[in-house]
Amino acid sequence: MEMYQFIKEKRRLAHLTQKELAEKAGVGLRFVRELEQGKLSLRLDKVNQVLQLFGHQVGAIPINRNNYSL
Repeated sequence: MEMYQFIKEKRRLAHLTQKELAEKAGVGLRFVRELEQGKLSLRLDKVNQVLQLFGHQVGAIPINRNNYSL
């Protein structure tokens, strides 16, 4: 599951509007909208503010090594 899908699902399960989520996380409504739309360049500190409400944080995950080389 992509992060934007995870956050959108968690927000809906918590019965929060985007505006309510933004207020609770201390970020702007525009940020929440962009986050849920899957914008690729976002500030990680703000992403973590939102994820913290759901008991999560950004972390490194393994990728398919066939698609990655040094």
